[in-house]
Amino acid sequence: MGLREFISEAATGGLFPWTAQVAAAERFGITFGQVEEAVLQRGIMPARYQRNRQTITVENQLLLCRSRAVIIGSGGLGGYLVEELARLGVGNLVVVDPDIFEEHNLNRQILSSPALLGRPKAEVAAARVGEINPAISVTALQTAFSRENARDILAGAHVVMDGLDSIATRLELAEICRELSIPLVHGAIGGWYGQVASQLPGDDISPSLFGNWSESRGVETRLGNPSFTPAVVASLQVAEACKILLGEGESLRNRMIYINLLHMEFSEVMLEPALAAVGE
Repeated sequence: MGLREFISEAATGGLFPWTAQVAAAERFGITFGQVEEAVLQRGIMPARYQRNRQTITVENQLLLCRSRAVIIGSGGLGGYLVEELARLGVGNLVVVDPDIFEEHNLNRQILSSPALLGRPKAEVAAARVGEINPAISVTALQTAFSRENARDILAGAHVVMDGLDSIATRLELAEICRELSIPLVHGAIGGWYGQVASQLPGDDISPSLFGNWSESRGVETRLGNPSFTPAVVASLQVAEACKILLGEGESLRNRMIYINLLHMEFSEVMLEPALAAVGE
């Protein structure tokens, strides 16, 4: 019996259970991710995604399985980005973060815990993905993103997720994504507040990101961040990434959403379209 026949026999009601996924990987000597892709190619949904079916089709789930997302930063925003992208089924994740977990991270960073203090954030992120969705391939890079390593880090990316806390590095990331024509989903947080925007190929959101803010780090250095702000903003970022990867819905192109959780207000600001210099 080949893999195709195994999948057909093990599927029930258009779903392929995790136990069968494990058995297939062992029997045919392939990865969980390879099993998942083969299942989706047969028009069958891995059972773990069955609650996606009314929102994300099998064909779109296959697109997610074959997608590569790069998450720059694995802290407050980045931890939630990793968690949600893995549960969504984005098949290849690259997690970039030079830092280790410290005690002040415990109030908001979903991947942190007292037992993990001192551990590299990127390494912990990869281990977490292995626990919740072993079909996802994760590359953990304990390094700081910079122009020097950017092209290697972003190679093959279908979308880049901004989980940074440095304004200079955020602007550099946006510039490099423009140069490489890779969609970027920006998110930033501070206290009760946050913002989300998408930069698609040909666009430039840099002039609109931080206005006249002159400090090297964002407003979170003054306001701090409670547990709920990164969860909300990262979830909006993942929704944006999902739409971009699937080519569905309407993205935040030339728009920025501002979130005020203190007064539970969401406002939209139209951004002045600014074409990237690349290719002009």
